[in-house]
Amino acid sequence: MPYKKRQLGNGEIYHITARRIGNELLFGDEHDYYRGIFSIYEFNNRKHVSIRDRREQRAAFKKQGAPPRGQTSGTSGKVVEDDKREKLVEVLAFALMPNHIHLLVRQLVDNGVSRFMQKMGSGYAAYFKEKYNQKGLKGHFFQGRFNAVHIEDDGQLKTVLVYIFTNPVALIEPGWKERGVASIEKSIVFLEQKYRWSSYWDCLGKKNFPSIIEKEKDFVLEALGGQEGCKKAVDQWIKYKGELRKLLAKVFDIKEMRQLEYLD
Repeated sequence: MPYKKRQLGNGEIYHITARRIGNELLFGDEHDYYRGIFSIYEFNNRKHVSIRDRREQRAAFKKQGAPPRGQTSGTSGKVVEDDKREKLVEVLAFALMPNHIHLLVRQLVDNGVSRFMQKMGSGYAAYFKEKYNQKGLKGHFFQGRFNAVHIEDDGQLKTVLVYIFTNPVALIEPGWKERGVASIEKSIVFLEQKYRWSSYWDCLGKKNFPSIIEKEKDFVLEALGGQEGCKKAVDQWIKYKGELRKLLAKVFDIKEMRQLEYLD
């Protein structure tokens, strides 16, 4: 069957997912996660980025998520923008998982999403193969093409934002989406205090990787009702999954519950 190019609309919002082929690790250590965050910033650019700029920007990201070259933090803690990029997309939200990534983006230019994902995917794959001595590795690095779901209304937007922010719960509660959450408090603490590889901390007012979504964060917070609304929406979903766990426990015994477990 001939390949049919997807036509994504400018100004439209899409939930993007990309997974490592064979569900193999996409991020093996902390440095890989930093490189992933850096890639989201670096490759969202129609212009070519020089090797020198890349090295300086990468060094900035390694300093606890500091702003890239050209950006400084004011006394208020807010990033002072001096961004010279010609963006392909607006990154509204993101979450990096061990074997896949979630992005919520708004396309800015024709084929912006496709160009961004192609640049980011090939750039990160080159880094990964060089680091892990896989330069001779043949075939695709990612599992097929990225998946793009069009966000059509405010209700779907809120649902996807909460889905992205809560996705990392799977790392401590395997299969939680189907079998529920065993510890509500542990899951909430994990998202708010331990798992930094998403834009959730920034939306709660905890500066993490502000250079990615500093401007776009306002749109996200407006959709969720501010910082308190954002936290409330996430907490409510986890609490709902906690109640689901209790309900399932009444129906199934422990052995049957364990059969429902799987890694996300």
